[in-house]
Amino acid sequence: MFFCWFYFLYSYYGKPGKRERLAEPANEKLTYQQVPGEMCFLCYQMKQRWIKIVALFLCAGTFHSCQDPTPDPELPIDPEVPEDPIVPVPEAEYFIGTDLSSLPEIEAAGTIFYNTEGQLVDAVSLLKSMGMNTIRLRLWVDPQDEHSGLAEVKAFAERLRSARLKLWLSVHYSDTWADPGKQVIPAAWQGLSFPSLKDSVASYTQRVAQTLQPDIIQLGNEINSGLLHPQGDRNAQPEQFLELLIRATQAVRETTPEARIMLHYAGIAGADAFFDEVAEVDYDQIGLSYYPRWHGKDLADLKTTLRRLSERHEKEVLIAETAYPFTLDWADWTNNLVGLEEQVILPSYPASPQGQQDFISVIQSITTREVALGRGFCYWGAELVAWRGPEATDGSPWENQALFDFEHRALPVLDAIELPQ
Repeated sequence: MFFCWFYFLYSYYGKPGKRERLAEPANEKLTYQQVPGEMCFLCYQMKQRWIKIVALFLCAGTFHSCQDPTPDPELPIDPEVPEDPIVPVPEAEYFIGTDLSSLPEIEAAGTIFYNTEGQLVDAVSLLKSMGMNTIRLRLWVDPQDEHSGLAEVKAFAERLRSARLKLWLSVHYSDTWADPGKQVIPAAWQGLSFPSLKDSVASYTQRVAQTLQPDIIQLGNEINSGLLHPQGDRNAQPEQFLELLIRATQAVRETTPEARIMLHYAGIAGADAFFDEVAEVDYDQIGLSYYPRWHGKDLADLKTTLRRLSERHEKEVLIAETAYPFTLDWADWTNNLVGLEEQVILPSYPASPQGQQDFISVIQSITTREVALGRGFCYWGAELVAWRGPEATDGSPWENQALFDFEHRALPVLDAIELPQ
């Protein structure tokens, strides 16, 4: 019936006059001229408007009476509507920060820092003002000097609390660096039976958790191969590795139940198998290290891995360590860990201030906006300038990846830092 009415109106009011095409230049709109002897185009337009009004009225009635309530399954899904929208979470649930474990030692040597305008600043206050809300600190059981021991970490943690910053505690369960290739048992625990070692881990974990009250407590550092070797070797003693983690998590729950417990794995490869193996451990967060030199240059693969891990295990995910160079030059005579073009992501992210800023912008986007349970990231080594001088052979292997340039002035990368709103 609708089409009958439309045809009647259309026939009654007549058809528009012919228009001749005047020109058709390349990439230009066509122009037309009215041919005399036919209904003028303006009149046609006025009448056409009334046709549309009546047609719309009739169309509404027709569609209302004839519409099928069942949607057509063959209609395409609007591509602009995400299938799994990210639900916003409060700003306080994110952890955006940096590891500043060496700052007490660097400041004690007289090193000073500047903002982007060249004004003298406190490094901690500057980083907070630029958008960071979390500082990560490593903890060693009994280091050779006072650095990264409990006393130094406690004093630094109090400074962070005064600045209203969150504490992310990286417990190495070693007297020195722990990483995938080195998990040395503390000297005081060597020779203990396995039951005694578990008790030592539990009591130590309780003590540091109670003393430091961390917001995140990371149990072990890059524990791909386990921790507390040889007894906690993941490959040789997988059951004992799990028992040590379980005792440590129990100690945290009993002492500081509000703290988030993180398990930390280095890289992407093998992460699925690792977190499948620790499924029975009571923890809250998955932390991954991601350095392009060692862990691949495919940021899409990183995002996919984070999303897959969070969905499979229903855990929050964070980048626990990352960094990027702002130059391939150096400021001391200590070999840098990243110093060659093949170690960075080219051409997208050159080793430049802009390349560093762009890389961190993507990391921040992935870990706060593109993965539903993404809760942030930690930049490693922000403070590691060449603080021992330009000729030091035992200086910084990281000064070209710090967040301060060779003059100790804040880099543009800090402008990219922001807490999700």
